[in-house]
Amino acid sequence: MSAFAGFPRTIPFMRTPSAAGGWRAIWYTISKGRKAGGLFRMYRALRSRNACKTCALGMGGQLGGMVNERGRFPEVCKKSIQAMAADLQGAIQPQFFDDFSFEKLHSFSPRELEAAGRITQPLYAGPLDSNYRIITWDDALQRISTKMRDTKPDDSFFYFSGRSSNEAGFLLQLLARVWGTNNINNCSYYCHQASGVGLASVTGSGTATVVLDDLQHCDLIWLIGCNPSSNHPRLMTSLMHHKRRGGKVIVINPLHELGLQRFRVPSDPRSLLFGTQIADIYIQPNIGGDIALLTGITKAILERDAIDESFVNEHADNWLAARDHLQSLAWDDITNAAGVPRDIIDRAAEMYRQSQNAIFCWAMGITHHAHGVENVRAIANLAMSRGMLGRPGAGLLPLRGHSNVQGIGSVGVTPALKQHVFDALQNNFNVQLPTTPGMDTLDCMERAAANTIRFAMCLGGNLFGSNPDAAFAGRALNNIDQLVYLNTTLNTGHIHGRGRETLILPVLARDEEPQSTTQESMFNYVRLSDGGPARHDGPRAEVEVIASVGERVLNNGTLPIDWSAMHVHRNIRSAIADIIPGYEAIGAIDDTKKEFHIAGRTFHAPTFPTDTGNAQFHVVPLPEDGGPLADYELRLMTVRSEGQFNTVVYEEEDIYRGQERRDVIMMNEADIERLGLSIDQRITVRSACGALSNVLVRYANIPPGNAVMYYPEANVIVPKTADAKSRTPAFKNTRITIGV
Repeated sequence: MSAFAGFPRTIPFMRTPSAAGGWRAIWYTISKGRKAGGLFRMYRALRSRNACKTCALGMGGQLGGMVNERGRFPEVCKKSIQAMAADLQGAIQPQFFDDFSFEKLHSFSPRELEAAGRITQPLYAGPLDSNYRIITWDDALQRISTKMRDTKPDDSFFYFSGRSSNEAGFLLQLLARVWGTNNINNCSYYCHQASGVGLASVTGSGTATVVLDDLQHCDLIWLIGCNPSSNHPRLMTSLMHHKRRGGKVIVINPLHELGLQRFRVPSDPRSLLFGTQIADIYIQPNIGGDIALLTGITKAILERDAIDESFVNEHADNWLAARDHLQSLAWDDITNAAGVPRDIIDRAAEMYRQSQNAIFCWAMGITHHAHGVENVRAIANLAMSRGMLGRPGAGLLPLRGHSNVQGIGSVGVTPALKQHVFDALQNNFNVQLPTTPGMDTLDCMERAAANTIRFAMCLGGNLFGSNPDAAFAGRALNNIDQLVYLNTTLNTGHIHGRGRETLILPVLARDEEPQSTTQESMFNYVRLSDGGPARHDGPRAEVEVIASVGERVLNNGTLPIDWSAMHVHRNIRSAIADIIPGYEAIGAIDDTKKEFHIAGRTFHAPTFPTDTGNAQFHVVPLPEDGGPLADYELRLMTVRSEGQFNTVVYEEEDIYRGQERRDVIMMNEADIERLGLSIDQRITVRSACGALSNVLVRYANIPPGNAVMYYPEANVIVPKTADAKSRTPAFKNTRITIGV
């Protein structure tokens, strides 16, 4: 059993504000700027010509920091501020690693590790070490190259964060494949892989079908299983303008989120002073009830004779099977599974019927389920039923997390390359690549747990913190002979997810790179980041580290790749242009400075890259989800706060939910009473894979039978159940019991 150490109450009482954003966000920005060396230093860093380091909404690049692709300024949010402040931190002093043993560091929270400062020198810990110790770069690279030469390639894996550049991602997957393994995966497998698989099965492309400008021309936006007010705050500006044009918003989320009801956009005086109402309809299904709800709305559209017959018959396949399935479903089964009454479903369907252009947005409230791909297909079915696909101002928009998670996938960071990319990679570099099946992220972790992984390299991120079943994740990573991390700051993986040997290599932040890099947004828009001066001596560029490993491991005179040339980003971009479809323009971007949308992914006409040229309907059955809850059970979903970004926790408090700490479980008032609990009572939460004690009971506006805890701390009790089609873990639907 794991237990919260009892975080100190940073604020003795926290009142939920009347709206998200607003003056508190402004004061937070000022405070962060002062702590990071002054407001001017923060502003200058944010205005540099570099892509934003946080969410994939994208801003910055050649138009300048805090500018989006439509030229709007200022485009900045708390996430941008938090990430930049972390990179502006001072260096961790050498004495730190003498003073803090692994035993002491085990008690550090994610926030405390992040706030320890920048890593500036390579760190090493062997099997008998109780502390990290500083080593030289030459020693670190020699240890890595020696281990790789002594390891069978398929007894390894390579994991990539979406914060890295296209250049680093492309080069490391090339190194891994030329070395001899396809065990190459990225953080998308634990977040939006279900979106990619689901979308590819509908449109033939695994990315958004719209561009940013389309949001200016729709009259209805669906926000499904997402909370952009906390996780994609700059989208709130687009929502504000949408509402001022008379647009409507339908929110689907089990938890009532303050920022999806009312938000004050700090950069807009009118919104700042008076607030912007966001949701016109706010629907709160049971956790796991999305398919039933979405199917019910589609069925209501069918019963209103509001189907776009031209689209479903001329531009889509399998409509008749989907229609027959809708007609076969009983309304009682739909409403019971969704946890939403018929009249609310009808209200949403009627608003949708009146819409001329609708865009459907979703995030991990949709993908983090055992049926995540089916959730995405249910959204697509709803969109296609009214022809809201393949035309301007309408379409599908997964709200992706990391700023370059989509680009990392585009440049080949996936176990199985598409055949034309595989062929082009071989031909371009005159190499023979392995054809063995590669492993996805969860497969790699399971192999590690079985003690058959000898070497692993993680390019950024926090693989331990990203995993379900934290006890399993720790055991798996601890089994690896040599585990190499490339990071800017400390995280829980460096402590709880150490291998028998662990190396941490300090790398430069995006705006410190000595050469320009590129990133791809969720809108398929590729930006060029200029980089900038290093803030500390010691860290190296990711590409420099990877190319140095390539020189040491693969420069044996038999391979035609000149790894010394791979230190030059322009050379890598030239290869990407020759190999990756849609990326041709990147080959000249050093000279033109022209950023670009990737061709063939945005659908403003109803022609799709599928076998038939049509979009594809799917029959999506209502999921079983283990049957009804027992009286003593709750459904748990894990969430992020507005004070964190993915596994990185910047603040313990969650202002928008009125929580001053993270060791809490939020549930419906009726459940608190039914289970004989009281507010702030300490309890133990149990699941099939573990237990978490010293958890405080808190109230939340969520349907009875459902509960919420914070990710990644609650990963201790999230089983490694995964969607069979995408292998995305089901962080959003865990059955739990409460003990006192």
